[in-house]
Amino acid sequence: MIHTFRADDAVELAVLERSGFIESRHIGSAVVLAGDGSVVTALGDISSPIYPRSAIKPFQALAAMQSGVPLRGAQVALAAGSHTGSLEHMDVVEGMLKAAGLKEANLGCPADWPSDPEARAWLVRSGRGKSKLAMACSGKHAAFLWACTENGWDLDGYLEPNHPMQRAARTTLEEYTEESVHHTGTDGCGAPVMAVTLTGLARAFTTLAKAPSDKNANARAATIATSMLDYPWAVEGHGRPNTVVMDELGVLAKLGAEGVLAMAAPTGASVAVKILDGNGRAATLVGLTLLAASGALDIPAVAEVLSKVVPPVLGGSHRAGSLRLGQAVSALLN
Repeated sequence: MIHTFRADDAVELAVLERSGFIESRHIGSAVVLAGDGSVVTALGDISSPIYPRSAIKPFQALAAMQSGVPLRGAQVALAAGSHTGSLEHMDVVEGMLKAAGLKEANLGCPADWPSDPEARAWLVRSGRGKSKLAMACSGKHAAFLWACTENGWDLDGYLEPNHPMQRAARTTLEEYTEESVHHTGTDGCGAPVMAVTLTGLARAFTTLAKAPSDKNANARAATIATSMLDYPWAVEGHGRPNTVVMDELGVLAKLGAEGVLAMAAPTGASVAVKILDGNGRAATLVGLTLLAASGALDIPAVAEVLSKVVPPVLGGSHRAGSLRLGQAVSALLN
């Protein structure tokens, strides 16, 4: 069976300390690339395949745009994001579907409750219940469907790996990672998810982040990078880690399920992280620290952002400990 790296090939990236006792350890792998694509830091196994999950959404959105979808502004960021299902998010997705001549029922993602409390309360009060619009991946699905209507492609099979939309997504991902897809599976939203290496994922974000300042870059890639930074609320949600990082540091950030994170500064310096146990709570802490340790980001500015996005460790209503860096990462700051 094809698999990702093993525990023996990982390092300790973060630990959770409670009342002076190390309660949990997060092991994984991570890579930092310079703007020219060279490896600056390698922790653990950075060459085995991983499922990037939603971290590849910017490139799936790019494939949709290159297939003729005229995404604009917040639509671009939402297609590349994993949103909280706020009323604002759902309005944008509904607008995308309307522009494509489609409705919520056409979405192939499952109906879900939004993680945004205001939107959830509204769905309960209105009696609508779970909604496909509120599902975190609905923006990506709306972009896929819009590509189908633009090209006359089959709508019902748009999530099949051999569908023209998904073949375009695979080609785009391979172009930006500069490697062949190792394996294709099914993501939680029903769309294909393609396995690449951490190094390939970081390389893709390096190219994407540099696109706005590179006159020879793909103009649609530049639009995606710019839109994610211009509309960070659409990528995740107000107060959420990806949104705060992009809003305050100007760094592209995209979390994926099962402990994956990719980020890149405008210079192209990038990081890709995979927490092996699938718990992503330490991913932003590790990723931003690695970028700061490489000199790509200002350490005090990173510390300020981390104080806002790293989840507290509480005992009742009081702080009882902290989620902190593992030795493999903290040693790089010395």
